[in-house]
Amino acid sequence: MNSEQLDDIRLKKQEWAAKAAKVPSRQLKFTTVSSEPIEPLYTPDDVAHVDFLNDIGFPGEFPYTRGIHNTMYRGRLWTMRQFAGFATPEETNERYHYLLKHGQTGLSVAFDLPTLMGRDADDHLSIGEVGICGVSISSLADMEILFKGIKLADVSTSMTINAPAAMLLAFYIAVAENQGAKLNQLRGTIQNDILKEYIAQKEWIYPPHPSMRIITDMFEYCTREMPQWNPISISGYHIREAGSTAVQELAFTLADGFAYIEAGIERGLDIDEFAPRLSFFFNSHLDFFEEIAKYRAARRIYARRMRGKYGAKNPRSWMLRFHTQTAGCSLTAQQPENNIVRTAYQALAGVLGGTQSLHTNSMDETLALPSEKAVKIALRTQQIIAHEIGVTNTIDPLAGSYFIESLTDKMEKEAEAYFEKIDALGGVIPAIEAGFFQREIAEAAYHYQQELDKKGKIIVGVNEFVEEHEKIDIPILVISPEVEKKQRQRLADVRASRDSMKVEETLDALRRSAEENTNLMPRLIECTKAYVSLGEMCNALAEVFGIYEEPAVF
Repeated sequence: MNSEQLDDIRLKKQEWAAKAAKVPSRQLKFTTVSSEPIEPLYTPDDVAHVDFLNDIGFPGEFPYTRGIHNTMYRGRLWTMRQFAGFATPEETNERYHYLLKHGQTGLSVAFDLPTLMGRDADDHLSIGEVGICGVSISSLADMEILFKGIKLADVSTSMTINAPAAMLLAFYIAVAENQGAKLNQLRGTIQNDILKEYIAQKEWIYPPHPSMRIITDMFEYCTREMPQWNPISISGYHIREAGSTAVQELAFTLADGFAYIEAGIERGLDIDEFAPRLSFFFNSHLDFFEEIAKYRAARRIYARRMRGKYGAKNPRSWMLRFHTQTAGCSLTAQQPENNIVRTAYQALAGVLGGTQSLHTNSMDETLALPSEKAVKIALRTQQIIAHEIGVTNTIDPLAGSYFIESLTDKMEKEAEAYFEKIDALGGVIPAIEAGFFQREIAEAAYHYQQELDKKGKIIVGVNEFVEEHEKIDIPILVISPEVEKKQRQRLADVRASRDSMKVEETLDALRRSAEENTNLMPRLIECTKAYVSLGEMCNALAEVFGIYEEPAVF
């Protein structure tokens, strides 16, 4: 479009704006969920600076703004991966078989809080939490039951675990080998993103530097032994759940990713050996267009940095692959059936943004772990998007939208501004230690809550369209206290039946490996096969690495 045409469009827009100003409008601040202002109308003038070939391009081609695969969903649908785990390994195993039977194409393991914190079911700090918010896993015996009847060589598995991720990966490897699987057959992802724990979710064990060492050990091991396994899923999801804006989620997640990449390079790994197995995990929040623009900007930023700054030569290293989960923090306990609608639109944003796999939240998750009926509705939501409404017929159908392209470009620029601030602080770990991320998120969350309190943002059923004396009439999943007793007893049985001498030998070898700075994964696998518990392995490393205490941030 030439300059004369653009001048004409600007003039016509001014004339239109003058007419529109005379028409009554709602007295609202029109902004995204992240409080970014939105213009009433977008035209070619807003994207005149965009170079189609360099900034948008074609699917499967640099800079991957339109998706990492040439045919996207015309070739293959995203993986429908429902997050599941509760109570005992037996009950979760039953749920996995149920989900696979009803069309789920990948498993995703939710662990309970003690497991996430690296504590056994019989730890005194685990009392009252065993199996409540996920499945309880304390040893290889639990993991064997969790995947009973499921051939790990034939499925893709995602595990949401961070501080003790190396131990859970060791459990998974041992189960697979007992089934006769080869390590190079295993497909899946382990979250393993400790930096976002310090930033947002607060489930850590060790200080940042030894935690980064463990992750780099896993990069090295998986690169050599498990070429189809993703050793990390760099997660913005929990950053957003903690209250960040969309741009903060985008920038902080990618900054974490670049920190892991730099750690791998510093270890001596070839970037093109490990980068193709890195994956990301993003939130899909309430603002439909903002979320789509976020995913498109993420791919473009990542591709340019990987090729330009880090010198990756393999195109697969330039591709940002990501999983999406709909926003748990957007679900409401009030009028919970409304969550079905919220989840559907959030899932659609993930699909239109080009996700590689997707989890849809269940309507009852603010009240309890989801019931089977709620889980089925959530899965059916994905299947309806995939097969009924036509959005998979063409690739990146919103490309070229004046609004979408303008918003994508704006998010990229704002993320780059955040990268400059983080670099000025000395990088991600110094920024964590200075409380930078924590303050940014806290301020964003406070601002959003103020908007809700003033009804600047409306949440249906919460601060508007409220039903007095509402009666919630949906089934609630209740975890029995017997779960904790059962898990403690199983662990006691394991301790009584294992070879105690072998336990001590493998734990001593693990401590020496930590002290000598050799790769921890082989020693963790040896411990696992000796039925050393999760807590015992974590405690052994804590003797060497210490325990992290977060400084106060005001």
